[in-house]
Amino acid sequence: MIDTDRMICICNSLDMKEIAECIKKHDFKSVQEMIENNDCPMGDKCESCIEDGYENDGYSLAMVLSLVKQGRL
Repeated sequence: MIDTDRMICICNSLDMKEIAECIKKHDFKSVQEMIENNDCPMGDKCESCIEDGYENDGYSLAMVLSLVKQGRL
């Protein structure tokens, strides 16, 4: 089961649910588009959330994007 309340982008205080909503709203197709957006900033400070996850556990922006593309979020 996916914990949608899990913090993904710690520096911007964004959990998985908020990031998924932003991805859907803006129809992001890549992590680069997510990082460059100004509406809901993410991955622009410490950058650990982009690929490896804040806790180096794989819970990352890339993972959330993949789950949204698969229709799981």
